[in-house]
Amino acid sequence: MSEESESTTHDAPVTGASSRPVSIKAVPVRHPWRWVGSLVLLVLGAMLVNTLVFSQTQQPHQSGSRFGWNIVGTYLFSSQVLHGVVITIELTVISMVAGILIGVLLAVMRLSKSRLISSVAWGYIWFFRGTPVLVQIIFWFNIAALYPVLRLGIPFGPSLYTVDVNSILTPIVAGALALSLNEGAYMSEIVRAGIISVDEGQAEAAHSLGMSRLSALRLIVLPQAMRLIIPPTGNETISMLKTTSLVSVVAISDLLQATNSISAQNYDVIQLLIVASLWYLAMTTVLSIGQYYLERHYARGSTRELPLTPMQQLKRNIRHFKPAVTPREERMIGADHE
Repeated sequence: MSEESESTTHDAPVTGASSRPVSIKAVPVRHPWRWVGSLVLLVLGAMLVNTLVFSQTQQPHQSGSRFGWNIVGTYLFSSQVLHGVVITIELTVISMVAGILIGVLLAVMRLSKSRLISSVAWGYIWFFRGTPVLVQIIFWFNIAALYPVLRLGIPFGPSLYTVDVNSILTPIVAGALALSLNEGAYMSEIVRAGIISVDEGQAEAAHSLGMSRLSALRLIVLPQAMRLIIPPTGNETISMLKTTSLVSVVAISDLLQATNSISAQNYDVIQLLIVASLWYLAMTTVLSIGQYYLERHYARGSTRELPLTPMQQLKRNIRHFKPAVTPREERMIGADHE
C-alpha cells in the first residue's frame, strides 16, 4: 500500500508537467518565387519605360525619341482628331441604344409561345451573328446597287411614295445601321439570359395580381434581370466603341479614319496610331468607370456586401496608416475642446 502511494506522489508532477501546452515556434512560409517573379517584372517594366521614353530613333536624318512623342502631342488635340472622336462617340451611342432596343424586342420574341415569332427571332440572330460585321457594313453601304429607289405603298400594289436610297443611306447612316443590327443580335441573347435567370414564380405572382405579361416583364422581371444584364452590356459597349473603327473602310471620318488621313500626308504612321490608341484608351476607361458604378447601383438589395468604391478604398487606406490615438490622448483632446 505504501509503495502505491509513493508511486502516485512521484507520478503526479510528471502528469502535471505533461498537461501544460508546449510552446510552438511559428516559422513563416517562404515564397522565394514571388520575389523572383517580382524582380523579373520590375526589370521588364524598367526596360519598357526605357524603350518608350529614352530610346532614340535610328532613322537617318531624324533625331529625338523613337516613338516621336512630340509628334503625338502635336496631333493629340488637333481639330481633325477631335472631330473623329466626336463621330466615334456618336456612332457608339446610336448603335448601342438601337442595339439594346432591338435586343430586348428579340429576346421577348424568342421567349414567345408562338412558334412563328420565336423562329423569326432565331433566324435574325442566326444571320447577324453568323456574318462578319465588316461585311455587313460594306453591304449596307452598297445596298443602293440592289435597291436604288425605296417605294412605300400598298403591299403588292401601287407605290405611294418613292425616295432615293443614296440620299437616305449616307455613309454614317449605313455604318450606324450595320452596327445597330449586328449589336441587336448579341444583346438579345444577353437580355434573354437575364430574363431566364429570374425565378418564374416572380412572373406568376405578378400575373396573379392582375398584371399583364408586358407589365410584369417591365416592372418585375427586367429590374431583377439587370444585375445579370449590366456587366455583359458594359463589355458590349466597350467593344462597340472599338468596333466603330471598322466604318473607316466606307470613308466615315471617325477617329481611326482621321488619324489615317493625317498620316497619309506626313507619313508619321506609328505616331498617329499612338494618338488613336490613347483616345480609345481614354474613352474605354471612362466607360469602365461608368459600368462599375452602374453595376453597384443594380447590386443594391443583394445578399452580398457591395465592394468599396475607389474613393472609399482610399479613405480606408488613409485611416489604416493613421497613427492610433491612445485613451489618454482622447481625454486630453476632449479637455481641450471643453
